Amino acid sequence: MESKPISLMILDIVSILLLAVSTYLALVFAPLEAAMGAVQRVFYFHVATAWVGMLGFIAAGITGIVYLATKDLKWDIIEVAAVEISLVFFLITIVLGSIWARPVWNTWWTWDPRLTTAAIIELYYLAYFMLRQGIEEPGRRANFGAVYALLGAPTIPLTFMAIRLFRTIHPVVVGSESAEAQGGFNMTADMRTAFFFALFAFTVIFIDLLWNRIRLGNLQQKLEQLKLNILE
Repeated sequence: MESKPISLMILDIVSILLLAVSTYLALVFAPLEAAMGAVQRVFYFHVATAWVGMLGFIAAGITGIVYLATKDLKWDIIEVAAVEISLVFFLITIVLGSIWARPVWNTWWTWDPRLTTAAIIELYYLAYFMLRQGIEEPGRRANFGAVYALLGAPTIPLTFMAIRLFRTIHPVVVGSESAEAQGGFNMTADMRTAFFFALFAFTVIFIDLLWNRIRLGNLQQKLEQLKLNILE
C-alpha cells in the first residue's frame, strides 16, 4: 500500500485546525442573533455544508463529462468520490436545517421549495450508488454513472434559486432578498466573518476528504482489476 503523501497529511492537520477555528467563530465569536437566539448559530455550518455538497455534485457532473470524452477511469474515481462526500455533507445540511427549523418554524420539516428540492437531490444521488451497485463491468458502470451524474447537475442551481423563484419561508442570506421570500436576516460584521470563514474551512475540508477518497478509489480499482484477472 502506498504511503500517504506528506502534503496530504499536512492538509489533514490544516483541515482539523480550520474546523476547530470555524467552530469557535460560530459558537463563541459571532454575536447572538436577536430574534432567533442561539439556534441561529447552526446557520454557519448549515450553509457551509450545503455549499460543499453542491460543489461536489457539480464537480461530479463535470468529471462525468470528462470521463465520457476520454473513457479514462480515473475520472470515474473522482466522480464517485465527489458524489459520496457531497451526499454525506448534504445530509448534514438537511439535519442542521431541521434543528434550526424546529424552534423557528415550529416544525422539523415543511415542504418548502428549498427543502423539497434538497430532499430530491439527496434521494437522486443515493440512487446513483444503487445504480452502480447493480453493474459489475467497470467501463459500463462508469458510463452509466457519468450520464446519471451529468443529468443530476442541473438540480443544483435549481435548488439554489428555489428561494428566489418561488414563494418561500426559507431565509435568503446570500444576495438580495426575493420579494416572494418571507424570511431573512442581516448579518453583522462578526457574523460575516464566521460565515465566510466557515465556507473557506469546509471547502478545504472537502478538498482534503476528496483527496483521501480518491486514494481509496485507486486502491479499490486495483483490487477489482486483480479479481477480474483471476476470473479470466
